[in-house]
Amino acid sequence: MHSGDTLTLLAPLSGPIVPIESVPDPVFADKVVGDGISIDPTSQTLLAPCDATVTQLHAARHAITLSAAGGVEILIHVGIDTVGLKGEGFTARVKQGDRVSAGQALIEFDADRLLHKAPSLLTQVIVLSGETSAIVERASGAARAGVSRLMTVSSRRKAGDDPAQASGAAEAGASRPPRATVGVTSALVTVPNPHGLHARPAAVLASEARSFAADISVELAGRNANAKSVVGLLNLGAGPGAELRLVASGSEAARAVARLVELVRSGLGEDLSAAPAAPGPAAPSPARTPRAAAADDARRLHGVSAAPGLAIGPVCKVDPLAAPVEEHGSDTEAELARLHRALTHTRHELKQLVAASGKRVEQAQIFSAHLSMLDDPEVITRAEVAIVEGKSAPFAWREAVMSSYRELARQSNPLLAARANDLRDVGGRALRHLVGGDEAQAVPAGSIVVAETLTPSEVVRLADQGAAGFVSVLGGTTSHAAILARSLGVPYLVDASAALLAVEAGGTAVLDAEEALLLLHPTAAELDAYSARLGARQALRERQEAAAAERAVTRDGVRVAVLANIASADDARKAVRLGAEGVGLLRTELMFFDRAAAPTEAEQTAAYQEIADALGERPLVIRTLDVGGDKPLSYMPLPAEDNPLLGIRGLRIGALHPTILRSQLRAILSARVAGGHRVLLPMVAGIEELREAKQVLEEERQRAGSPPVELGVMVEVPSVAIQADRFAAEVDFFSIGTNDLTQYTLAMDRTHPRLAGRQDALHPAVLRLISATVQAASKHERHVGICGAVASDPDAVAVLIGLGVTELSVSVQAMPEVKARIRELDAEKCRELARAALDLGTAAEVRALLSPDARPG
Repeated sequence: MHSGDTLTLLAPLSGPIVPIESVPDPVFADKVVGDGISIDPTSQTLLAPCDATVTQLHAARHAITLSAAGGVEILIHVGIDTVGLKGEGFTARVKQGDRVSAGQALIEFDADRLLHKAPSLLTQVIVLSGETSAIVERASGAARAGVSRLMTVSSRRKAGDDPAQASGAAEAGASRPPRATVGVTSALVTVPNPHGLHARPAAVLASEARSFAADISVELAGRNANAKSVVGLLNLGAGPGAELRLVASGSEAARAVARLVELVRSGLGEDLSAAPAAPGPAAPSPARTPRAAAADDARRLHGVSAAPGLAIGPVCKVDPLAAPVEEHGSDTEAELARLHRALTHTRHELKQLVAASGKRVEQAQIFSAHLSMLDDPEVITRAEVAIVEGKSAPFAWREAVMSSYRELARQSNPLLAARANDLRDVGGRALRHLVGGDEAQAVPAGSIVVAETLTPSEVVRLADQGAAGFVSVLGGTTSHAAILARSLGVPYLVDASAALLAVEAGGTAVLDAEEALLLLHPTAAELDAYSARLGARQALRERQEAAAAERAVTRDGVRVAVLANIASADDARKAVRLGAEGVGLLRTELMFFDRAAAPTEAEQTAAYQEIADALGERPLVIRTLDVGGDKPLSYMPLPAEDNPLLGIRGLRIGALHPTILRSQLRAILSARVAGGHRVLLPMVAGIEELREAKQVLEEERQRAGSPPVELGVMVEVPSVAIQADRFAAEVDFFSIGTNDLTQYTLAMDRTHPRLAGRQDALHPAVLRLISATVQAASKHERHVGICGAVASDPDAVAVLIGLGVTELSVSVQAMPEVKARIRELDAEKCRELARAALDLGTAAEVRALLSPDARPG
């Protein structure tokens, strides 16, 4: 039904109406395709919502595009991910080019058949002509096919547009009404920005240009660029003082030119008063000038230490565009959808990074510029054209990014050429979403790897290649990547400034994880000083390793067992060499994290047996699978959750999927462990969860005919520490996981990039929970170990011993140093220190109490 400048669309199906934002597909929910409404169908014949022409009928017959009066284009897409059915279950009742009337049958589908093969039957009715049409009214509730009014669409035509011409174009099946052809040209406008039209002002200009219904170009010295393209604007190479001319055509051309000229003259959001002064004559004083001081500060990038150590070596950047991709695609529409889905995910990530930047204005600006680059129409169009020509989405995207990268890198202005690296970064981020994996780039031995983020598999792979250190913008001190870096003995700095992404590869750098510093381009004197420190550290390490086999006993005779946290048989063998008295935590989820398929029961048993053989008579504590939240496994996909850290993770997965838990317990019981089986349950929150798991373990033990099994629980949730007296009556031992205990006590996501520096297990609230657990366990004669990251911190050992902890399970590399530290301590003084720490208010105050000047001897 068409009336004046509005078009009423009838419901094409019967069923409940669902907001488009609720559709479980980001391409539709984020309106990448266009705005509209979804219906959960109870009928099985798709009807025309209005009089229209069929402009496209997809070969899979799951989607149809209609062109209606007023130039309104409508896409109707039946189901989610139904393109892969290749027409199965669909029957078309029309063909491309047909004229159809409102209520006419378009497509029939077999709902029962589709539901067995597609994740959802939600059907989207999308208005594609968003530039020329707008939805002004939407229905809600339930729809009746061919009867209910679903939405009303209004034309966006401006004064001067020809309605008859637009209508005629629609009748002919045109995809868009023609734009006005009148052009508007500005006078020359001078670029006032001290660095010219670089990334940030270019992003502001492009973003504003995109808000106008006009084709806009920027001209400079006979060359021109699309004003809506950041890459195109940067390629102009417009330096300070460059004279630009803006040219536009379309219904909003005049408004666009006036607004953009005003923006350019005002500096496009930059503070023009901050322009650097011309350099004056050199000062005779040897003291640093402000300019020299700024340059020196630019060499120093600070972060948060996630793994201790010191390293000197060349900077190596992991190339985000190095992922292997298939060149050719098989389905153009599917590849286009794949591209836009990846761009949507990337857009969400960048927006979250901007929001998480807090007071770091520079970091927020960098990620905002990346957002503009991601939406660059020239790059996206290049990729889309390549896909239409038969290329896969990953291949097309990478080639489009690299083509634009090469254009930017040729710029004579170094500031503009440097933006090429920004494009590579944002292009690589989207590519990771497209290929669904991590790049496998090799790095030179001895290098310091800098990256936006590092996954656990990357940490292991790069350490195996000989990387001397890691620095990343994102990441937390208790992430799995950090845990692995500590176990491998590789220093790791997280939460670094986003300026890290602009660091050039190849130059020498110093990574001082103790001081949480990355020093770029060290002077000869600085290199000498750090080399001397490194030599002294290595000599101390050799002395500690020489004594590592000796027991850890305080000066007043208190014995502290030092065990290892491991994830492989290699870890176990190395731990034994470095003096481990056993394994206090076998992280079974890390044993197979880089596999595409789940390990079989026999494979698990073989892996546990190899570790038990390496340990001999030493004890082995095996923790059952601890995944979910911040610990995903590629072969065990879990449903998305609003609060994954509070959802299905750890032991809860075993409760919901008992076959997984039973299979792992059988594999553990099948291994021959000389020191006896010790099973540790992760993420226990209540007594009922413990009792259910105990019953499962006992059933499997009796079936296997195994001897009694020692059972322990992780103290990671405050409820367990608070009820430790109740739990102590039902378990054989406790293992305190301070990483998660800190997270849940302080209500801070342990993976949050902006909270990494505040996640400290020495917070007095966490120490009080540790103390309560130790006291309750002592009453029941149960031993308590600590396996969290704080156990590997030599500065924290004194307060832990003072709280009564007699077992520390630490990263393999930390064992010699932790043992040496214990031998320096007096247990009675440690108890005095712990009492003082419990009365403090902040983690910083506890750290100050534990500083070298205040350490108990």
